[in-house]
Amino acid sequence: MHPHRLLILIAVLMLSACAGDGVPRVLHFGMSDAPEGKRVLWPMAPDVPRYLYAGELVGEANFRKTERAHEGVGGFLRWIAGIIAGEQAPVVLQRPQSGAVDESGRIYVTDVSRQALFVFDQNAGDLLVWDKAEGLANFVTPVAVTPGPAGQILVSDAELGMVARLDSKGNPQRGFGKGILKRPTGIAYDAKRGLIYVADTRAHDIKVFNSDGVHVKSIGRPGEGDGEFNAPTHLAFAHDELYVIDTLNNRVQVFSNGGAGDYKMRLKFGARGLYIGNLVRPKGVAVDSEGNIYVVESYYDRLLVFDKYGNFLMPIGGTGPETGRFYLPAGVWIDSRNRVFVADMFNGRVALFQFLGGGADGEP
Repeated sequence: MHPHRLLILIAVLMLSACAGDGVPRVLHFGMSDAPEGKRVLWPMAPDVPRYLYAGELVGEANFRKTERAHEGVGGFLRWIAGIIAGEQAPVVLQRPQSGAVDESGRIYVTDVSRQALFVFDQNAGDLLVWDKAEGLANFVTPVAVTPGPAGQILVSDAELGMVARLDSKGNPQRGFGKGILKRPTGIAYDAKRGLIYVADTRAHDIKVFNSDGVHVKSIGRPGEGDGEFNAPTHLAFAHDELYVIDTLNNRVQVFSNGGAGDYKMRLKFGARGLYIGNLVRPKGVAVDSEGNIYVVESYYDRLLVFDKYGNFLMPIGGTGPETGRFYLPAGVWIDSRNRVFVADMFNGRVALFQFLGGGADGEP
């Protein structure tokens, strides 16, 4: 065969194989894949269970076809393309840091090792990886993510010293915070007031921006008193209040907006110690629909659950790769179904738990 015709044939085969087989893919969390069985609960019997293990996110392996792919010519073309191009390694989470879920059900996960934002798109049945922060500049250390105004996705990048804005397709827009933020980490959005909160860890305060990215206020200052911070990291905004992980002060502070830009500390809890429930290196924070507060205790590899008054309720976890255990966990976030997501950083996965007090039982 003439070399040019051979190249054309190879190109056609590869394009046909890459076009896919038309079989839709569904996002599965793999609850039934847990080696311990299908129902792993916390706390254990005889106590009333409050949390059910609901699976994990690891990457492309979470997307499974709903039926057997059509073989024949399509299978042959994929086989030929595999020989020519070689097998591609699956896309997997490496060091997940934090995440969020938007109204459409898209799950966003920042990955500091991959230097990108992973998007688990349940409706499209696809895993997307967005690595551009602004223009042609890539993410360096993406820490936290939140859905923002006008359908935007906001991502804080600690090394770039900015908050990146992405549209719904992952296209980078003009970011904000450069020259103002020293080391942005946690981020949260108050949709009611159109305010964006950013934890500036190195400046020991929380900077507040409007929906245009203009800095309008700072909350707190360095110190150990009420409303003061020592290396704040993760944030959450829920029930019209701002939750701040005051990491090196070993506590959580909760602020209400009193109007006219006046933020008042309503609650503080946590202390350094050796007992389960103490905060040694707190990181992620989230709040469910019933007001329960979730705090990642990264030093002891646990997820701690507190009530809305800051009273310790129970732990989940411990060190290890097994189901329900963690290795240097970081962020935690909650969706509208009271599913609790934990970025299990050094296990390279996001663990998922269903809160039984406010959501449906069973596999998502």
